[in-house]
Amino acid sequence: MSTESDDKPGNAEVTAFELVGGEARVRELVDRFYDLMDLEPQFAGLRALHPPSLEGSRDKLFWFLCGWLGGPNHFIERFGHPRLRARHMPFEIGISERDQWMRCMALAMQDIGLPEDLQLRLMQAFFQTADWMRNVAR
Repeated sequence: MSTESDDKPGNAEVTAFELVGGEARVRELVDRFYDLMDLEPQFAGLRALHPPSLEGSRDKLFWFLCGWLGGPNHFIERFGHPRLRARHMPFEIGISERDQWMRCMALAMQDIGLPEDLQLRLMQAFFQTADWMRNVAR
């Protein structure tokens, strides 16, 4: 999730974290994602998988995405290896839940104004992970 850049010494890679805009923008993305999940009826199934308060979920996704995008490894520092699939195994995640998560994230990225080419790259990467998280056939 990085690109070559002549703007950095030694042609260093630019991370997706940097392209998104750092921690403040990742936090904005996560907050919009969970706001949409709370507000939009189309995400009711996804919302039902979460606790009544989304504060802990917001923090965990923020910490995870920072590292996943190539920034600080806040999640790993707090909890160790993400073990995403294992941590989500108690929840039934099928095609519907995957697609709701993807649509919610797509809308959040649009709403905060990420560049379209970056949205596309991130959606491709998110889909690989979201599809791998499925643990039921439906």
